[in-house]
Amino acid sequence: MDIIIGRGKKARRAYGIDEIALVPGMRTLDPTLADTRYSIGSIEREIPIIASAMDSVVDVKMAVLLSSLGSLGVLNLEGIQTRYSDPNPILDQIATCGKSEFVGLMQKLYLEPVKTELIEQRIKEIKEQGGIAAVSLTPIGAAKYGQVVAQAGADILFIQATVVSTAHLSPEAIVSLDLAKFCQEMPIPVVLGNCVTYQVSLDLMKAGAAAILVGIGPGAACTSRGVLGVGVPQATAVADCAAARDDFYQQTGTYIPVIADGGIVTGGDICKCIACGADAVMIGSPVARATEAPGRGYHWGMATPSPVLPRGTRINVGTTGSIKDILVGPAKLDDGTHNLLGALKTSMGTLGAKNIQEMQQVEVIIAPSLLTEGKVYQKAQQLGMGK
Repeated sequence: MDIIIGRGKKARRAYGIDEIALVPGMRTLDPTLADTRYSIGSIEREIPIIASAMDSVVDVKMAVLLSSLGSLGVLNLEGIQTRYSDPNPILDQIATCGKSEFVGLMQKLYLEPVKTELIEQRIKEIKEQGGIAAVSLTPIGAAKYGQVVAQAGADILFIQATVVSTAHLSPEAIVSLDLAKFCQEMPIPVVLGNCVTYQVSLDLMKAGAAAILVGIGPGAACTSRGVLGVGVPQATAVADCAAARDDFYQQTGTYIPVIADGGIVTGGDICKCIACGADAVMIGSPVARATEAPGRGYHWGMATPSPVLPRGTRINVGTTGSIKDILVGPAKLDDGTHNLLGALKTSMGTLGAKNIQEMQQVEVIIAPSLLTEGKVYQKAQQLGMGK
């Protein structure tokens, strides 16, 4: 139902993850029976959780660790790892600079050009250690380095920007990346994003996306919604894009996974995104809290180092445990940020969902009091859901 904002301007109500809840049905099952597998192209993973392509989240070591655990980590090929042969001193600078120095420092550090030989080297390092080489480029970066990535032996490429569409207009001097042609020519699966609407999702699928990323601005370190005023609350965005996936499947027989990207911190967030239609989720800040994360307890977004308009900030997320603790447990915290896979399996058992497809069909209700109802002591004592 449209809402009248004023004369001549209507709006549609949209919902965020915190505003919804999942409803148990007629059946339950033992969590060990819950099948959480999903696939992108020929790549199948047991854990439907992907670590974001952010310099504070994924480096070569983290990508290999995530692969070994049954997950996936995406390396940012336009970040610190491919601008500096030894990224550690740079990461130390970012972690230790003052709040007022951060924006200027990031703009300076990211002026260092991306080096083709480092792209090749990082992909090789991941592969040599038995990891899945999932990497990320912006559309401009993909036009420049796409063939380098393919020849270096990457397994999957994510093309990411704040918003990606098949109808991008560029100045006459700049040739836009033809997404359909690029996807067709690449010998590896290409994931496209980000988007938040039905039609753009459908267009990206028609262009040949192996999966799509859904989410604009909900990330912990992202300020796009404040700076640009752009975004759709994640529950609505995922549901709309999942509807496009289902219609595309009905039309073509090809199933294109939907990956909810941003604003996902706890196991409950993951469960709700999948219930809204996602096949997997992409997370940044929860992984940045791992002892093995390259951010040294800090986290910043991909768009942060823009030379003219930073759209992110650096946040102190701390270090709470190993990546194993965070993904598969055992949980050492009481706030839903550890053993994310265990939380998903337990939720699926409670809801009677045997696999991801059944989890996408569970009943969802609007429940803005879900996170506060009866939690007065937790909130007062900053425990569990009150943190």
